[in-house]
Amino acid sequence: MTELQKYIGADTDVPAGDIGTGAREIGYMYGQYKRLTGLYEGVLTGKGLSYGGSLARTEATGYGLLYMTKEMLKSNGIDIAGKTCAVSGSGNVAIYACQKAIQMGAKPVTVSDSTGWVYDPEGIDVALLKEVKEVKRARLTEYAAARPSAQYHDKAAEGTNQWSVKVDIALPCATQNELNEEDAKTLVANGVIAVCEGANMPSTPEAVEYLQANKVYFVPGKAANAGGVATSALEMSQNSERLSWTFEEVDAKLEQIMINIFKNLDAAAKKYGKDGDYVAGANIAGFLKVADAMKAQGIC
Repeated sequence: MTELQKYIGADTDVPAGDIGTGAREIGYMYGQYKRLTGLYEGVLTGKGLSYGGSLARTEATGYGLLYMTKEMLKSNGIDIAGKTCAVSGSGNVAIYACQKAIQMGAKPVTVSDSTGWVYDPEGIDVALLKEVKEVKRARLTEYAAARPSAQYHDKAAEGTNQWSVKVDIALPCATQNELNEEDAKTLVANGVIAVCEGANMPSTPEAVEYLQANKVYFVPGKAANAGGVATSALEMSQNSERLSWTFEEVDAKLEQIMINIFKNLDAAAKKYGKDGDYVAGANIAGFLKVADAMKAQGIC
């Protein structure tokens, strides 16, 4: 019996070793929640579209990352169009970050998984990547085999990663601590202008310090990857109103949310003498929001 089966019921058919929080797992847990409580209004988001889920939730974190990146660059007089991007990972965040980057006129040239990474100088073929990862659930070797322009690199055999490629923008979208100080030095040496985090804490503290010291625009995941949880809130709003918004409506709201997050952290950084330090800006803006709410409610 898997841990998920123990949690949601032993009779649930979940293959051993397939524990996660994808749409299927959310569906199982939501079903059990309704069975146990008799309530429809739930505490789970990321539900299927047929029972209260939201369009654009799958794409939200990757799309939101690019909305944040575009707005940050725009505020510094830089157009994202024409820029090359190194993306790590090949799950939802990475796939839809690549898709939105292409829509914005940028060119993602790398993706990765746990065993290797691909460099595709012609730009990542998102349709092929989705076929390999979302349909076949295969390794990136299959992407490289089907794409003549792609070069596959085995991490263990070569000791390399996607941060060795010369790009304008780095988007770590895979896992914690995947971008270390040596990677940061390589990116800086190759002329990177911005690093925006799609994963949770993918850059080590030493990497962040090095990037900032070398004037690389850096937006931490606590702000840059907020698109997923933001769209979960939009899902809750739709549930409360018994509505289902179109993809375009959700996407437009997501974009404005990410723009507002950047404006808030940028304003906080400037107000407190940390202009351009988006880590400090995100920390200060988040703290002030909580502090203001506490004061308003008489807690302080």
